[in-house]
Amino acid sequence: MTQDSFPRRQAATRRFTLGAPRGVTVAPDGSRVVFLRSRGGDDPVTCLWVFDVASGEEHLLVDPLALDVPGEDDLPPEEKARRERVREQSGGVVDYACDRDVATAAFVLSGRAFTVALTPGSAPEPLPVEGPVVDPRPAPTGGAVAFVRGGALHVLADGRESVVASPEAEHVTYGLADFVAAEEMNRYRGYWWAPDGSALAVARVDDTAVTRWHIADPANPERDPAVVAYPAAGTTNATVTLHVIGLDGSRVDVGNPDEYLADVTWDRHDLLVTTAPRDQRSVTLRRVDPSSGTSAVVRTETDDAWVDLVPGIPAHLDDGSLVWCSDVDDARRLVVGDQVVTGPELQVRGVAAVDGTTVLFTASRAGTPTSTVLAMYSPEAGVSVVSAESGVASGRLAGGVLVVSQVSLEHDGAVTTVSGGGRSTVLRSFAESPDLEPRVHVFAAGERGLATAVLLPRHHIPGSERLPVLLDPYGGPHSQRVVDARGAFLTSQWFADQGFAVVVADGRGTPGRGPAFERAVHGDLAEPVLADQLDALAAAAKEVEDLDLSRVAIRGWSFGGYLAALAVLRRPDAVHAAIAGAPVTDWALYDTHYTERYLGTPQSWPEAYDRSSIISDAATPATAEAPMRPLMLIHGLADDNVVAAHTLRISSALLAAGRPHQVLPLSGVTHMTPQEVVAENLLRLQVAFLRESLGVV
Repeated sequence: MTQDSFPRRQAATRRFTLGAPRGVTVAPDGSRVVFLRSRGGDDPVTCLWVFDVASGEEHLLVDPLALDVPGEDDLPPEEKARRERVREQSGGVVDYACDRDVATAAFVLSGRAFTVALTPGSAPEPLPVEGPVVDPRPAPTGGAVAFVRGGALHVLADGRESVVASPEAEHVTYGLADFVAAEEMNRYRGYWWAPDGSALAVARVDDTAVTRWHIADPANPERDPAVVAYPAAGTTNATVTLHVIGLDGSRVDVGNPDEYLADVTWDRHDLLVTTAPRDQRSVTLRRVDPSSGTSAVVRTETDDAWVDLVPGIPAHLDDGSLVWCSDVDDARRLVVGDQVVTGPELQVRGVAAVDGTTVLFTASRAGTPTSTVLAMYSPEAGVSVVSAESGVASGRLAGGVLVVSQVSLEHDGAVTTVSGGGRSTVLRSFAESPDLEPRVHVFAAGERGLATAVLLPRHHIPGSERLPVLLDPYGGPHSQRVVDARGAFLTSQWFADQGFAVVVADGRGTPGRGPAFERAVHGDLAEPVLADQLDALAAAAKEVEDLDLSRVAIRGWSFGGYLAALAVLRRPDAVHAAIAGAPVTDWALYDTHYTERYLGTPQSWPEAYDRSSIISDAATPATAEAPMRPLMLIHGLADDNVVAAHTLRISSALLAAGRPHQVLPLSGVTHMTPQEVVAENLLRLQVAFLRESLGVV
């Protein structure tokens, strides 16, 4: 690469992830591994590859640049929305779906659908259908491909295209995920093939009653605002129903008494549906009779606060035993059949795969939330760890072939290893090296043992000078910042090298420490998370010398942006400057599923929203005892997740209270900032703001 600066290289390489293998699928006979990878560390065009396990050779199957397809400027809106939900920043083949034998894959390029045989030398074939096409998926048995176009579900079989389900009204779709399912439940699809390919379970989404928000592009006033159906907390959700639709034209409605359709699993054992009510205090698994639509409850999990959706469940062993997770004695446990098979020493994070009688799952060891191991369970062998104990591992398993992707503080990027057939091979990675080795000191801070990392400038000599401090958290539920992975600290180390002591801490509400630790934010997303950041700061100053607590700043994005603004408004005595990127400032403006999990609805629990909102803090005039500290607000004007209204409203409240602050609007930028120039210069502007605000020469 020709760019010299770290900010530019980080932006161009998508945080040094381009060129690394991802999206792995293992064939059930263990003969091949399919994966995605671009050709280089600064190449955003993703290709489809297959690895032959027996020979140990990789083969390029789909190179988008070699196909006669237009660019990606005119992606269908459904695909743009899907990529925003999954935070996809690359192009080319960014997703694919396979039949049961992993013999054929379907994918889209610029709205055109293709299939390719997953054998070396195969060439992709365009489907003989008009575009734009979204989410093509082969039937498990092959011979047919389903896809969505214009909100209707189509099937191409024996060369003939038929419409399986067509919208009855303007705001109805079939076969697509609704907004909160994709944004908050990690359900990005809306239809599921029957095992024999004779029918499909199809989600029907009707968002007619959902409030319409209008996201304008002020830099281009001639353009109409984008209209988004956004279910804000306390307002009406989309109506999502499930239907079993046969290729013969039959249709069976599946009953669902709950608000949320969380997941659907249809394998040779059962059609299983996972649902949750509006308050999310239970999750119910039902077995559905596809011929009648009636269902029977298989399992129900309940909690007084909320029940989390665990990735990868439900699943089945070959003998039909159900694979599930339950919270028992403050630990998330793996359950197979009626037996709890993991102990309190493991916090299960999710199920990665099931191969015969073996379950592959991820977990954190008790007391070590910074590492995630990959482990196996089988009735014959019990539980064993199959990855390094330190680091963050993920993987896949099928046909006795294990794929482990491992990141660590000891090396750059991810190392992806395929083990099977008597050999072990590392898939090539073309990812760029950041040429920046973070020097991370991790320790347990304070009485709650908060996972905390401190990074100092690499040129710093202990005792030579006192350093201004930069808190660099996310701090919210479902995400960790302090993990045993070098890539997690690259930006923090770069900030440290600009002359700061950087402190990163995971407080209450973050995962890996058990259900009670996560649920400590129930009813209050402000006080616990802010208190833990300040406790970690105080502990860091005792743990590492040279931290100057008279010059403390904080930066963050999304929940981290909210936390940054919260800190400077409520604790100006301890935090002296803040950069708040895309902050949630009023939780009544955020979506139903996320917000109501922690705060209920604004109507049912208004005091929880009052405690967690920072609009009223901004509207209170500053005093000598609580002065206004420098605050920079940054927001993408095209953001449809945390809309720009959050920043505009807090800015108005600050102005009305006579509180000076800065606002940096980003034209055309969504909740992500994939544009290289924007991403690079954002870091530079933040450093300049911090130096000026803290009096750093």
